[in-house]
Amino acid sequence: MKYSVVIPCFNEEKGIGNVVNNLPKDDCEIIVVDNNSSDQTAEIARKAGAKIVPETQKGYGYALKKGFVSAIGEYIITLDGDGQYPANQVEELINMAIKDNYDLLSCSRFPAKNSRSLSFARKLGNLFLTTLANIIFGISLKDSQSGMFIFKKSIYNSIAPKSNDMPLSQEIKIRAFLNPKFKCGETWIPYQERLGDSKLFPIRHGIINALGLFSLRSELKKNRNGFK
Repeated sequence: MKYSVVIPCFNEEKGIGNVVNNLPKDDCEIIVVDNNSSDQTAEIARKAGAKIVPETQKGYGYALKKGFVSAIGEYIITLDGDGQYPANQVEELINMAIKDNYDLLSCSRFPAKNSRSLSFARKLGNLFLTTLANIIFGISLKDSQSGMFIFKKSIYNSIAPKSNDMPLSQEIKIRAFLNPKFKCGETWIPYQERLGDSKLFPIRHGIINALGLFSLRSELKKNRNGFK
């Protein structure tokens, strides 16, 4: 299997069908991680051709990690089940990662060309968190919070992410970019309006992610590991 698509989902019945249907089916494993959905998310995804993997521990990080260990593809790409990330460009992005031999390729939503895809509060929060990450870790990302990124499955154990919640996405990128053995990059993607209700609480999740950055910095500094 060339690659696996991992989609963490909690009550995304309005968008998951379109997402799965827009994904390529050749050389591709589609994993929808059902994180205790109470709607028809799992049934719709299964009918569209996805493999359903349940994760009873509630949390974005738990769901992603369950998908990662379940995946059999050489590469793993993540996106959400709400239709905001370009599922129809997955094959193009995978081919880019393979062609340029990236260990991790992050997908930046900025500059956001659809003005209604992100609220002002979310744009401001993303800018703050990305700037903070770049300053603390000496990296250069345009979108540390993107939920769409590609990495070789073979590097996952070396990254060894700790978070089980929202900070997992930023943690994986930061650990990869700090590792001199990995080739990492970032590319732009279009970002659309979501289908269904958002589960994101900008202030609460912004605080959680900011604290996650300082926690990661403390860990890396203590272990003298991960800083250039």
